[in-house]
Amino acid sequence: MAKRRGKFQTDLEYAAVRVLLASLGALPRPAAVRLGRAFGRLTYLLAGGLRRTGMRNLELAFPEMPEAERAGLLRRSLATLGRQLGEFSQFPRSTPAEIARLVEYDGIEILREAKERGRGVIFLTGHLGAWEVLSFAHSALHEPISFMVRRLDNPRVETFVDGIRTRFGNKSIDKKMAARSALKLLRDGGTLGILADLNTQPNEGVFVPFFGRPACTTSGIAVLALRTDASVIPVVAPWDEATGRWVFRGSPIVELVRTGDHERDVEVNTARFTAALEAQIRKYPDQWMWIHKRWKTRPPGEPDLYAKTTNLLPPPETASPTSSDGSLNTKMQKL
Repeated sequence: MAKRRGKFQTDLEYAAVRVLLASLGALPRPAAVRLGRAFGRLTYLLAGGLRRTGMRNLELAFPEMPEAERAGLLRRSLATLGRQLGEFSQFPRSTPAEIARLVEYDGIEILREAKERGRGVIFLTGHLGAWEVLSFAHSALHEPISFMVRRLDNPRVETFVDGIRTRFGNKSIDKKMAARSALKLLRDGGTLGILADLNTQPNEGVFVPFFGRPACTTSGIAVLALRTDASVIPVVAPWDEATGRWVFRGSPIVELVRTGDHERDVEVNTARFTAALEAQIRKYPDQWMWIHKRWKTRPPGEPDLYAKTTNLLPPPETASPTSSDGSLNTKMQKL
């Protein structure tokens, strides 16, 4: 539910975002990126709540890793987030030629294979590297896509940011009203990008393993793919320090599992999608957004993993996902 905002707060937040992006956007890209990275490092020092969440997540994901190593990883993760802020500030005036010098594709043949199947395509992605650059550059260099979003609580900021994201023809779809639009898009052979690595409420997802622990994960992607037979391609955009470019890395299509039991199919395929994203996060752990409470929603009877008194739980011995009825799933059953 969107938070109520008064006009003064709405206008103040909008002005702050405009000033920040305009100030960074007026700089040459290298300077904007340096400032963005510096902002990320400053966040590590000043934002104690985010730092504690990030360190807890790293403790849950890598219990064997020394604390000092986790702290360094988290600092680099926040610097990556800051870098993306600098990149985003350049979007309003970036040309396709400039974008082409900034990115490269690794696995474009996988996308061609998916297109040749004549079905819709789902870009399965997460908050790793430069997810904003991924969709923006793809529209500038190849073709526009649609992507699912949670609208920002501030409508003026949402309109402003959405205008930047869709400059080259992309289209955003509000996740609260996504079912019918997403089904039509995929049945018509379109491409839909979905971020699938955030904590989800029980009525919207299923519990599947993520770094060895049950994580409530959106079931909507599996439902969409099963309903439309869309090709699901895991894709991330990590920064390559050696080349100085963002690399759009596409993994092989995750073929759907069909058992004849719809609920089981949703669980199994969601687990497979999550495993594909986890594999990429393990490759680039310092480029994932660790400051999100990914394991906040717990299965019935399990304690809050972010409470100060909570001890680490032992990794589960089995990888069997447990289900709950997803809202997107429920909506599409009626279509």
